Amino acid sequence: MFSPDLVDALDGSDALTKRRRAAAERAVASGMPSFTEEVWRYTPIDDLDPALYAFAAPGGAAGPAGLMDGVDDGAAAVVRITNGAVVDVSVRAEGIRVGTLGDGADDLIGTVAPEGPDVFGDWNLALATAPVAVSIDPNAVVAAPIVVHVHTDVEGLAWFPRLVVVAGRTSQATVIEHHTGGDTPALVCPLTELSVGDGAHLGHLTVQELGTRAWQIANLCSDVGRDANLRTGQVAMGGAYARARIGIDMTGRGGHSEIDAVYFGRGSSTLDFRTFQTHVAPHTTSDLLFKGAVDDHARAVYTGLIRIEADAPHVVANQTNRNLKLSPNAWAESVPNLEIENSDVQCSHASSIGPVDADQRFYLESRGVPTDVAEALVVRGFFDEVLDALPSEEISASVRRRIDELVSDADFAVTQ
Repeated sequence: MFSPDLVDALDGSDALTKRRRAAAERAVASGMPSFTEEVWRYTPIDDLDPALYAFAAPGGAAGPAGLMDGVDDGAAAVVRITNGAVVDVSVRAEGIRVGTLGDGADDLIGTVAPEGPDVFGDWNLALATAPVAVSIDPNAVVAAPIVVHVHTDVEGLAWFPRLVVVAGRTSQATVIEHHTGGDTPALVCPLTELSVGDGAHLGHLTVQELGTRAWQIANLCSDVGRDANLRTGQVAMGGAYARARIGIDMTGRGGHSEIDAVYFGRGSSTLDFRTFQTHVAPHTTSDLLFKGAVDDHARAVYTGLIRIEADAPHVVANQTNRNLKLSPNAWAESVPNLEIENSDVQCSHASSIGPVDADQRFYLESRGVPTDVAEALVVRGFFDEVLDALPSEEISASVRRRIDELVSDADFAVTQ
């Protein structure tokens, strides 16, 4: 896809450069994926033409506030990364350290993902020009969110954002990633690593509102320690093709994770989610709830896997995906899976795809609510369960307003 020779021109320690070269060699050996592979099933990956994009790091101005309007004002730290370059780093609270290349990030890259989970993850390690590492000190309690803005607005640009979050033992913090883009074609392949130390509580949220011609192929890799808690969420509203592969590894006894997502596809966009809840340690729990809607000719893909290793008894793991089709031309696919190597566990999975529930609509209509308003209210209520759990009231309110606008554009009328 890209030349390994590009690695030699990048900054970083000798050790990082060595790892970069190895990653580039793996990526070249792997080659581009195909929709015939199970992990790329239902996707337009064969339509990706690398020749349309050029790797660079031109930098630029910070992106718009979008769904994050007002969140920065009370943030514990704000990092801005634009078109492959770090624009600004502002740390406003104790217990937080933010590192970039040559300033702490070199050694922390690969903390959770020493190798990419796919070819784009390997290219990310090889070609990350502006990696950022956020470290939360042991025992630190960071009340306000740590915000990382990632913006892309250069036509034909390909780049690889990298974020590493290391939550020290018994620390508490929330990190919010915000991905925005202009209305230009671009290829953005971020990789996020979340290391949750023993007894730590880490909240993480990705808010994606890219332009309608952007491709995003994202990876999230996490490791949850003993008695630790990770709550990670996704808000996906943009992109021509936006994929998020989310890996949760429960490696510490007594760990707990929650994975949530809310997504809304319009036009001809494709929103693609692949989740992996892997329980390595005993007495661990994980809960997943993904809810999305597709309108126009949009597509949504969800495939999820709960895997319980043989040495992991007393595990409780759940997985639920619900999809609303608001247009007869929209399409959704939902494929939950279980792989269980230990019999002493409790696991469940569920999925649904369908239009607005006729009984719910009739209930409202029977009480005098017009049909279009009734449908809009049902759609709004469909997302409440996930939106109520987001780590920021400002973002929850912004997403609700955005959903109201999208439903209104679909000829529904939403009343306050």
